Amino acid sequence: MKGLLCTAFFTLHSMLITSCADYNETDNFTAQPDPSYVESYNDLNPIKSYINKDAYPNMSLGAMLKVSDFNKQELDHAAAVTNFDNVAFGTSLMSGTIINAKGVMNFLDMSDLLSHVEEIGYEVYGSPIFANANQADEWLNTLTAPIEIPVDYVEGKSVNFNELPVGNYTGTIESGSATIAKYDDQNTLRIGARAKVRIIEGFEVDPLAKYTITFWVKADRDGSFNIYFSGNKVNGSGPDGKWVFKAGKWTKLVVEAQSAPGETEGYLRVENGPSPVFYIQKVEVGYYPDNHRQQTAQEKTDTINYAINAWCDGLMKINEGRIKTFDLIDEPIDSNTEMENGMYDIKHSTESIFWQDILGSENYAPVVSKVAKTSFEEYGGDPAALKFFISESGLADQKKLESLKYWINIWDAKGAKIDGINAKLDLTYSEDATKQAANEASLNTLLDNLASTGKLIRLSNFDIKYQDASGANVAAKDISEAQRQKLADYYGKVIRTYMNKIPHDKQAGICKGNMADTGDPVGLWTIDTKSKDWVRNATYKAFCDALSGK
Repeated sequence: MKGLLCTAFFTLHSMLITSCADYNETDNFTAQPDPSYVESYNDLNPIKSYINKDAYPNMSLGAMLKVSDFNKQELDHAAAVTNFDNVAFGTSLMSGTIINAKGVMNFLDMSDLLSHVEEIGYEVYGSPIFANANQADEWLNTLTAPIEIPVDYVEGKSVNFNELPVGNYTGTIESGSATIAKYDDQNTLRIGARAKVRIIEGFEVDPLAKYTITFWVKADRDGSFNIYFSGNKVNGSGPDGKWVFKAGKWTKLVVEAQSAPGETEGYLRVENGPSPVFYIQKVEVGYYPDNHRQQTAQEKTDTINYAINAWCDGLMKINEGRIKTFDLIDEPIDSNTEMENGMYDIKHSTESIFWQDILGSENYAPVVSKVAKTSFEEYGGDPAALKFFISESGLADQKKLESLKYWINIWDAKGAKIDGINAKLDLTYSEDATKQAANEASLNTLLDNLASTGKLIRLSNFDIKYQDASGANVAAKDISEAQRQKLADYYGKVIRTYMNKIPHDKQAGICKGNMADTGDPVGLWTIDTKSKDWVRNATYKAFCDALSGK
């Protein structure tokens, strides 16, 4: 009977007073297929209906989805809009997903979901606008790449074998034979069959420079050979990349190459195969130095300011004020780096472009909040409704939370708009009584500390894993009804603790990480292995009871 559409529901269960439409109404939108009527706990209403908005006016319940799943408007979508006040989309709406290397922004999926949520009167919690991960790294690397500059050709080393005496060749012969020999009424470098010989060497190479090596070759029979420049094979136009020449005339070869990574010694080596003996004359090396320079600090700052403005303008233009609450910055704290004052530093990178590395740790939050707020208002957003959060994980670490408060105070003082903290949870229920007592104490401390910030407080990633007494995780497929009830009770306790410890006017809600079970029993629904229907479990009831104050 699970997962039936409303028509089938009325036919087979007409004796029930509550219709499935009652579960699915979101303004004038009806979610189908219906995920709410199932055999277990079928007397319960949608979860969000149990929140006492008079007592808890800011309390809300959110769910995390993928944009693609929401836009399909199937089971995940129906469960979300029926039971939750809002949805969040994680990395799906971050710049790393939307902006390509050339700076082209693809908002097609976002446009579809925003049109739909506006149609049904629903709410979206905005993905982080700025972060260190899941950013448009290729675009930022393109924008901050070295600048091309004009450079002049530089003449380098040259060798005229006609000026050398006939006899032994003093250059490097790696195998085979090479001598200075008379040929065509001049002294030349004679290369024997199967010889490997450096025809010019002894100069330093610039790893970024582009080198041009010219020399003349002649033989009495057609021939070919391989060429290597400072560790790099340089392909010619012949078979297998060989350099070919015709017999009977001097042929000028022009080799353009760069040195192999890590090579500092300059040389050009020819490798003859079974081809006949050939002769070389007049080798010349020249190069164009690297025609790039690094951007100056001011140029990088200007570039990053351009990127911030372009991204916020594109995001808020498509948004048109419909998303009103965002994570402004995601996970800024580096818990591996301690400053002299004992606080953790902001994250920095020598490999990727981090906003704070260009704008400064104390300045980047004020800068990005101002730009994002201005763009929000420019495209019709209500400034009174706009809320910016700082999202962070691992805040059960009291020092990390203190460090976050330290940085928020600095940013506040410099004019940043920071309304709240979005604390990403990592919760576990343990059958070991000592461990579980520690889990609950840690949660209580976390919520007390969050309440002390005076900011709006949102809890996200609200999934709880279940561990047996030995510390092993219990999978969704293996959990017993008794274990499920213990887990549900702990879900209820977390919700009640949040609602009791966080002042009512500072509650920004709780966001479920997964609505249904994954490999872990984290869901409010269990997925039937045969029908794939969603079946309400004890956690569903625990949410309803806790939100209603029971």
